[in-house]
Amino acid sequence: MNKTMNKKLAKRINYSKYGYLFSLPFVVAFLIFTLYPLLYTSVLGFTDLSGAGTEGFNFIWKTKGADGEYLSVFHNFKQLFYVPAFVTDGSRSLFETSLKNTFLIWIMNFIPQIVLSLALAAWFTNKMLKVKAVGFFKIMFYMPNIITAASIALLFRAFFDHPISPANDLLFRMGLIDEPINFLNSFSPAYARIIVAFIQFWMWYGVTMIILVAGIMGISPTLFESAAIDGANHIKAFFYITLPSLRTILLYVLVTSFVGGMQMFDIPFLFNQGRPNNMTLTTSLYIFNMISPARNYSRAAAASVVMFLIICVGSALFFYIMRDKDKIKERREYKARERARRGF
Repeated sequence: MNKTMNKKLAKRINYSKYGYLFSLPFVVAFLIFTLYPLLYTSVLGFTDLSGAGTEGFNFIWKTKGADGEYLSVFHNFKQLFYVPAFVTDGSRSLFETSLKNTFLIWIMNFIPQIVLSLALAAWFTNKMLKVKAVGFFKIMFYMPNIITAASIALLFRAFFDHPISPANDLLFRMGLIDEPINFLNSFSPAYARIIVAFIQFWMWYGVTMIILVAGIMGISPTLFESAAIDGANHIKAFFYITLPSLRTILLYVLVTSFVGGMQMFDIPFLFNQGRPNNMTLTTSLYIFNMISPARNYSRAAAASVVMFLIICVGSALFFYIMRDKDKIKERREYKARERARRGF
């Protein structure tokens, strides 16, 4: 009797409304602080807004250019790739330069980051090696991420400063130089880009390592035991068991790193503000310069929309490349069997 009443009572109570209630704060915050700014920025990309406020706010196709003709709908987007006369190399626009720098800096820091993080994660989780003080090493490797980006940028700027800096003093004591090197400006513009990439790598490899360690610890130990019985060494177990099992974790790391890399701002801005020769100018820094002091809000909005589309396309491409083909094949075969069973 009691069981029957409990079943009837459970049917009457709808617990789904509590789920909607708990998710409501996130939905409201997302609509106000993420979706609305995104849509408003997209609209601004098709306007002639230049300055604070909305006075003189017109859609771009209602604005006349210097020749008296109405501007194209995509005028702001076309101007991003326009090469002005003051560009030094004369071959690409400032936005294209910032886009190239952003991709290069991200690739230069992500490749060594993922390689080192995988090596450390495999080292720490290998029970046969019996590594001591694993917790201490994890804390030390994660420590750079706790420090604020402003502190790290100022620290490395002081380390490579000119004429007096620890880097110059070290090279002078080793007898490699006779005069102080200006790493940040006149020595070699590419060195500033390498330094920024190294800072990004140093800040984030610890976080990536922690995520990969958690992923490896979630792999069933029986797989490694079976591989050891079959005679597989550590290297084969890593490539044939660990890496395939970390497909989802690696996808997460790749996408989050790509999104963060495309939005890189704090280190290039605080370290050298895009100098020398715009070698460390990223797209976020370009957008910032369009807003202040240029106050070209519509151009900055157009650049933001372009970067949003690049991030979406790049993330979708990573999802497609790293998809589990075996599971997709199994799902298709299952659907084919179901259709055959039902007579379709």
